[in-house]
Amino acid sequence: MVAKTENPAREVLIDKVVINMGVGESGERHKKAIELLERLTGQKPVVTYAEKTIKNFGIRRGEAIGVKVTLRGEKALKFLRDALSVKEFKLGKRQIGNGEFSFGIPEHIDLPDVSYDPDTGIFGMDVCVSLRRRGYRVARRRKARAKIGRSHRVTKEDTIEFLKNLGVEVA
Repeated sequence: MVAKTENPAREVLIDKVVINMGVGESGERHKKAIELLERLTGQKPVVTYAEKTIKNFGIRRGEAIGVKVTLRGEKALKFLRDALSVKEFKLGKRQIGNGEFSFGIPEHIDLPDVSYDPDTGIFGMDVCVSLRRRGYRVARRRKARAKIGRSHRVTKEDTIEFLKNLGVEVA
C-alpha cells in the first residue's frame, strides 16, 4: 500500500507582496520615490492620493502623497527574502494576522545591494504580505463564485508555520 501524501491544495503560498511608500507630499520628493520603487522592484508603481485635506500637515484632498507596487510570484518571494533580511528574519506576533503579515523598513538603504544616493535621499516603506492556498480563485472569479470554506482559510498558526519555513523567527 502506498503512503498517503499531504493534500497539495493545503499548501500555503504567497498571494502578493505590496510595498507602500507614504511620502506625505507631492513634488520632487514624490517623483524620486516613484523612481526608487521602480528601481527596487522592476515594476512601475501606482500613485496614491490623499483622501482628505489635513491643514496641519499641508495635505490637500486629491494630492499625490505616496506610491505602491504589488509583486506576485518569484519577484514577490525574492523581494520578501531581501526585506526580511533587513529585519534580521525576526517578526513579532502582533505583526501577523490570519493569512497576512506586515512590517516596516525605516530606510531603503538597508536592503541588500542598495547603496545611498544623496540625490534620492532616504525613504521608508511598509511591506504587506498576503498568503493563500490553492483554490482561492473561486472567491474572485466571475462565473460560479463561491466562498472559501472555514477549513481552507489560512489561519494565524498557518502563517507562523509558513514564516518558520522561510527561516523567520516569530517572537
